[in-house]
Amino acid sequence: MLSYLILIGFLLEKSNLYLKEAMFYKKLNNKKVVCQLCPRNCIIDVNKRGFCRNRENRDGKLYSIVYGKPCSIGEEPIEKAPFFHFFPGSLRLTLATVSCNQRCKYCQNWQISQAKLEDVPYYEFSPEEIVKMAKKRNLKIICFTYTEPIVFYEYMYDIAKLAKKEGIKSCVVTGGYINPEPLESLCKVVDAIKVDLKGFNEDFYEKVCGSSLEPVLNALKIIKKNGVWLEIVNLVVPTLNDKEEDIRKMCQWIKENLGDEVPLHFTRFFPNYQLTSLPPTPISTLEKAHKIAKKVGLKYVYIGNVPGHPYENTYCPYCQKLLIKRMGFSVLENNIVDGRCKFCKRKIAGVFK
Repeated sequence: MLSYLILIGFLLEKSNLYLKEAMFYKKLNNKKVVCQLCPRNCIIDVNKRGFCRNRENRDGKLYSIVYGKPCSIGEEPIEKAPFFHFFPGSLRLTLATVSCNQRCKYCQNWQISQAKLEDVPYYEFSPEEIVKMAKKRNLKIICFTYTEPIVFYEYMYDIAKLAKKEGIKSCVVTGGYINPEPLESLCKVVDAIKVDLKGFNEDFYEKVCGSSLEPVLNALKIIKKNGVWLEIVNLVVPTLNDKEEDIRKMCQWIKENLGDEVPLHFTRFFPNYQLTSLPPTPISTLEKAHKIAKKVGLKYVYIGNVPGHPYENTYCPYCQKLLIKRMGFSVLENNIVDGRCKFCKRKIAGVFK
């Protein structure tokens, strides 16, 4: 995390922030509004909030009540996202506000993702101050993460837009539960998106995440179409989404709809939140998933949350040489030069400069 003194320094300079009128909503009769940010399309009465708790109807207008109010700010390796093909070895400024538009029973950040604004202490930073903070720390990447950036869309959008003007990259860590129009707009201002593809059947999404699969698949196709760098994470939860047939279908869908160069990370589940009765994912299960993905033909497949495992490294899909050696979130060796394998000179998918 950024040091206490650094944060205090910025707090002393903070400007007065304000409620931000939401993007992507329509006014209805009797001062009701319909939020069109995510597939829930919440119809919200006056003085009420939508499912995400962050968007409130005030006298017939919809506002983001978390604009400029991050509850978490940090400085972390880009690998923690995880992004393995987007400026590997770089540090990023990370931030989040409270809440989420999904209800995953295993969420590791549930204390803030399943909270409302009044439940959690927060800072007050304008988009300009966030960009200034990144510049002062000499950080070239701002990452929206921890909870669900979609539910602080306006704040994220304005920061990313300003960052782009200053030559700072923006990346998003999201569940991808968003409507097409706001996603198309977001793709114009951000540089990379990591999507949690939580499973590959509607039953899992409905019962474990409180959402649905189809909008996420549509979001993945939109991101790819817009040329934004994309990586996918699948957290493998024992007994719930670890069927080999579902994993195979997911990998085939990725290859057919997104191509064989989108990095896919199979990550290890650890008991948390409402799923403390399940064991951690057996490493053998992750290795089977990795084998399935490679057999389907995906070029960049990883195992995460298992520090020191050989499949957290990047290998050249052409000559099989070790390209990036990792230990947890640290890059120990990087043999990608100008976006190409140092050994066979073939181009490696990713954003490296």
